Amino acid sequence: MKPLISYLLSISFLISTHLVKAETTAVGLFSQGQLGGWEEKTFKGTTHYKLQPEGSAQVLAATISGGASGKFKKIKIDLNRTPYLNWRWKVDQTWLGLNEKTKSGDDYPARLYVVVERGLFGISSKTVNYVWASQQSVGSLWPNAFTTQAALIAVESGNKNIQQWRSYKRNVKADLRQAFGEDFTHIDAVALMSDGDNSQQTGRAYFGDIWFTAD
Repeated sequence: MKPLISYLLSISFLISTHLVKAETTAVGLFSQGQLGGWEEKTFKGTTHYKLQPEGSAQVLAATISGGASGKFKKIKIDLNRTPYLNWRWKVDQTWLGLNEKTKSGDDYPARLYVVVERGLFGISSKTVNYVWASQQSVGSLWPNAFTTQAALIAVESGNKNIQQWRSYKRNVKADLRQAFGEDFTHIDAVALMSDGDNSQQTGRAYFGDIWFTAD
């Protein structure tokens, strides 16, 4: 009898381990035509976002006309359980003549934020921006030109892969630690934006689904 109990316990352990590894938290299900929970935030001018068909699914298309507005979703993600951020996007072009480390060059055809809210009204919040850079090389990390509470990481750069869907997986817990030298246990929101307000750039970008996983 004991070998049978041992066998059943082993099977139970394997199943529970698989379920933990397979844990997924959806943030943006644009492919299913869902925008529920996403709010708009305007900084300067307007980027127009709309769901549009692509193949058998849908994507969120952004039209940039020298403005800067984005979409955000308040959602608490436990980084100890699901630290990996997964997404895909595509841009028609990158921006010309920018120094992205300056205020006048702080524009990106596509960016995805993770936000840790802190302090009254979020005045001490920390954010990491994953960006499709125009000039900075892939893997570069630098502080935002407007605030040291935001760090930028280039996951794509230049025109080599424009007009192609690109997919990513990032360990947000590790990236926050690298950016701010601190271990964060959760994030409070995810945001996306395509902006050209500082340099008056125009173009289009497309966002696919966004989700977190255990590995």
